[in-house]
Amino acid sequence: MNKRIFCILLLTLLVSACGSKPAWDTEQAPAASQSQRLAEENVMVSWSLSDAASLDANLRKRIRLEVKKADGNPVEGFRLNHEKLLHLIVISRDLSTFSHIHPEHKGNGVFEIENSFPAGGDYRVIADFIPENGDPMAKMEWIQVEGKQVETQQVVPDEELAQVIDGKRVALAMEGLTARNPVKLTFTLTDENTNQELADLEPYLGAIGHVVILSEDGERYVHVHAEEGQGTGPDAVFEATFPRSGVYKIWGQFQRNKQVFTAGFVVKVP
Repeated sequence: MNKRIFCILLLTLLVSACGSKPAWDTEQAPAASQSQRLAEENVMVSWSLSDAASLDANLRKRIRLEVKKADGNPVEGFRLNHEKLLHLIVISRDLSTFSHIHPEHKGNGVFEIENSFPAGGDYRVIADFIPENGDPMAKMEWIQVEGKQVETQQVVPDEELAQVIDGKRVALAMEGLTARNPVKLTFTLTDENTNQELADLEPYLGAIGHVVILSEDGERYVHVHAEEGQGTGPDAVFEATFPRSGVYKIWGQFQRNKQVFTAGFVVKVP
């Protein structure tokens, strides 16, 4: 009798061992995959500024940035993000000047580009990129440009969200403007003189346009996504989520007749 019970128990153990795995084994592959993925907190960017080889009326500087891992090794590979490996945003502290440029990748995580600054002072620089084995990320820093400074402008919300750039009227409408919730941004473009809708926008960076949003203090950079399947105007629709209440500036960039133009609006988010 005891021998029979022993055989039954032995058979049960053998079947159990063949037909199941411990929990840690089933999670081992995803955990290993996650450990190899490059997280934003494990990526650093070091910035340097030097005089450019060619000087002009403005303060022309060479911007150099090095993208490194936490262990000090360079980030070698980058994925195309809106047709570029890295987007560099340069904004003055008072949000009055804005540049969206694309440095050249020199290899070993190094990017370089020359940029003309309108005056001396503090500028917020934002590097937006996607490592080859990582998530989309944005790294920000304040840099100081030596040179004659100009009087700063106050950041005041616009009474009318419309402006004219080289004969093109750009109007901004916002739906559901509250913090921490998706907000629909609709830019409508018309001809200043005829008031006719402009329906001949050209793709810019792989989309109908590109939008950048920064808080008044320069500390909150908002990611903006263009709705898919849009045509060539006159409306360009985007979605953004403001992280908290406050004053922000929104820059919308579009292309027409091979020329890129930028409209900027200051809004207050309740």
